[in-house]
Amino acid sequence: MNEVPPHVTGLAEQRARARAGRDYAGADALRAKIEAEGWLVRDTGDGFELTPRPPFEVWPTVASVPEPGAGDRPPGQAGVADSGTVGSGAAASGTVGSGAAGRDAASMDAGRVAEAADPSARPERLGDLDAERVAETEAAPRQKPEGSELVGRSDEDYHEGHPERTISSQLLWDASLAVSRLDETITPAEPHPPAVPPTVTVGLLVDGWPDDLRDCVRALVARTEARIIGLDLGNVDGAGVVLEELAEEFPRRVEAWHVAETPHWRGGTAEWGESRTKLLKLDSSDVHVVMETSTILDGDAITPLVKVLTDDVAAAGWKGVNPGADGHDWHDAEPGEVRGLLGHLFAVRRDAALAVGGFPEGARYYRNADLEFSLTLPGTLVALDRDLPVHQERHRGYHDVDPGYRDRESRRTYDRVLRLLQDT
Repeated sequence: MNEVPPHVTGLAEQRARARAGRDYAGADALRAKIEAEGWLVRDTGDGFELTPRPPFEVWPTVASVPEPGAGDRPPGQAGVADSGTVGSGAAASGTVGSGAAGRDAASMDAGRVAEAADPSARPERLGDLDAERVAETEAAPRQKPEGSELVGRSDEDYHEGHPERTISSQLLWDASLAVSRLDETITPAEPHPPAVPPTVTVGLLVDGWPDDLRDCVRALVARTEARIIGLDLGNVDGAGVVLEELAEEFPRRVEAWHVAETPHWRGGTAEWGESRTKLLKLDSSDVHVVMETSTILDGDAITPLVKVLTDDVAAAGWKGVNPGADGHDWHDAEPGEVRGLLGHLFAVRRDAALAVGGFPEGARYYRNADLEFSLTLPGTLVALDRDLPVHQERHRGYHDVDPGYRDRESRRTYDRVLRLLQDT
């Protein structure tokens, strides 16, 4: 482990005194000096912590991360050249607002026009006499133009002296009039613009467990076409370094952001709700996917979720739950409409999420915050459950967190869930 030089520790102590005196401008200037020396300073409950500065840009706090608009990304960030869409080829047709019906209608109209333009193709549509005439006409040997018949001849000149040509032409004209009344029987096909599949981004909070992160991202890249935005909270156990490596390996798919703040459950100041809302605002896609790094795709589990989203369905997820009669206990729900979606994996229309202000501002820890968010969303929520090709590895956000902290923060958030249930 690198030893912190005494003068860097001195700068950090000066910064701590500046913060205590509410001299935030001076504290920011001292932070910049510390970073120039190759170190990062992180505020903790006991004071501060100094760590070597990694070879990528690190923002001091979640709140300080800029929120660029679509196509406006600050330099120095691992960018994504193109917005990802769910599915390609056949899979892409199963998206919100699919134009399959319009394409079928257009094909039908095109077939009717072609049929009318070629009446002999469907003789059963003709009268017996007309069908016989058309058949005889098409069976007649074609006349080969010779000499002056090739150019400079009027219809009168062409048919003069050739009554059989006149009869054949008249028969074809009469049959066409009988069945090719395009102005009366055919409705012109209205143009149908091609359906554009919605853009989709998976948001990942990176708060440790680098091996889980690597497996999660690689499965997403291999089995979907969605973008991935990762927000690294404090490079816990080197997870931020792994996120940066993945962004360099998949530059068109993975975007990495790093902050010095560590997660609240680790004694830091980065809270779940604030961090999740930051991911939502960093996103510019139509659909935002909430996913934990312990969730691993076995197939494309993103496209089925996106297909369910409509103007009425605000969010669709893997696991759904419903409250009991007293509202105090929630139980697993069957596939279909549900009251709550669990944060392991769910897709939400980004406009709906932004309309309610993002994720719960007071949620410092994930547990029950997914229920709180679900209850604030307008519209219907749907769970697919066993129909999705996905599984979960060890849920470290629950099992590997201090039990006292987990229970305390879970109860704190659930008090707000009960109030929301009473209001609805």
